[in-house]
Amino acid sequence: MRRWLGFSALILAVLLVSVDGTVLALAMPSISQDLGATGTQMLWIGDVYSFVLAGLLVTMGTLGDRIGRRKLLLIGAAGFGLVSTAIAYAPSAEWLIAGRILLGVAGATLMPATLALIRTLFPDARERSTAIGIWGAAMSAGAALGPVLGGFLLEHFWWGSAFLINAPVMAVLLLLGGTLLPESKNPEPGPWDLSSVALSMAGMFGTVYAIKEIAAHGLGVDTAIAAVVGAVALIAFARRQLRLPHPLIDVRLFRNRSFSAVIAAGMLSVLGLSGLLYFLSQYFQLVEGYGPLEAGLAELPAAIGSMLLGVLAGALTRRTSVRTVLGSGMALTGLSMAALSTINPATPYALLGVALFLMGAGMGLAFTVASDVILTVVPERQAGAASAVSETAYELGMALGIATLGTVVTGVYRDVTLPAGIPTELAATAQDSLAGAAQVAGALPPEQATAMLTAARFAFTDGLALATTAGSVLLLAAAAAIAILIRTRRAA
Repeated sequence: MRRWLGFSALILAVLLVSVDGTVLALAMPSISQDLGATGTQMLWIGDVYSFVLAGLLVTMGTLGDRIGRRKLLLIGAAGFGLVSTAIAYAPSAEWLIAGRILLGVAGATLMPATLALIRTLFPDARERSTAIGIWGAAMSAGAALGPVLGGFLLEHFWWGSAFLINAPVMAVLLLLGGTLLPESKNPEPGPWDLSSVALSMAGMFGTVYAIKEIAAHGLGVDTAIAAVVGAVALIAFARRQLRLPHPLIDVRLFRNRSFSAVIAAGMLSVLGLSGLLYFLSQYFQLVEGYGPLEAGLAELPAAIGSMLLGVLAGALTRRTSVRTVLGSGMALTGLSMAALSTINPATPYALLGVALFLMGAGMGLAFTVASDVILTVVPERQAGAASAVSETAYELGMALGIATLGTVVTGVYRDVTLPAGIPTELAATAQDSLAGAAQVAGALPPEQATAMLTAARFAFTDGLALATTAGSVLLLAAAAAIAILIRTRRAA
């Protein structure tokens, strides 16, 4: 009983960190209006948290292996609560972006520790599989429940309340974790190689920055430099790990194509769901006219599907195989996105609700199985590093989902044809984002405002339809690759 109570503290941490990845989606219109954020700043506010998490997870995972995973978890919880309180009252978009960066640093200390401590709490493989299923369901459900929580808070408070609630939750986590969780670390960790840490961070930050900027603005000098720096740093990192007697992470694992395929499957499944949820939050509010809470509840089927199939993933894998469950999860996510390829302002909610449920179910299957496999194949002393690989795939998938799908949506939207006669300055604001168009509408005569909003809504859904089509093709191709690359028949 004590270990399951300790496990509840880990689930609390997972839920909160994953909720923070998506809770702002519904608050974006309010933030844009209150802080005067541009379209580019809005994208950074949305995805910089996940980028920082992705860049630091390997570093923090290996740090936990050395200093103690419980210790790192408690340090991260304290930092997460303090930073959340500070940025709840952000006076500007720049302040909010900086706060999201710091929140990502604190979150990166929490995530690897949670999964690694499961390995310590549950040495029995069957119990561990069940626990990882619950952990995976909590992570994916947290991402999907973020908009619901955000909607409730926005109905009653200002957008900063979405951050302020983190402080008391983290206080509970500190109490439970400090009394119920055992300490766990590598008994012979070796030195913490600072050069490897620097190469890992430079590689991740450079790569994700280049992907984001090239997708948004095309190839430029700065993005080309970032891409080269990122690629060179990652290659140097891998080569250095092969030479070190105590590497941060055993990169030889990536020679196993099944291992690599599992990681890619987890990342791509998250990419599809997170990117779509980010823009569906705006669709429900700015196209369909839902209130914040109503919009959050409209996305609830994704959370339900993710929780149900995430918990069942372990049992399904034991009855079939890793390849079958992973491939099915990827295919289900891809087909669900394909169903939304004709989305427009008149699309009935029944279609959206069913598609969201199936997308959540597919992601719950794929990511939970990926996490279980990754944690099982490595020695316990490297549990933190292995957990970091799994969660890096998750956070990178979330960030890239917002960035890549967002680039498609934004690119199509900016070609919107506005009615004649709108002042140049107002037209520029309306063409920057759908939220900008909604803001400008209040300064226009009723007929002109209606015509402009109609054009803007159709342009936004045209971009969303194209983005879901592209995401569907990617996920279905990945599902086919999983069937080819993974040879294992059944879970151990």
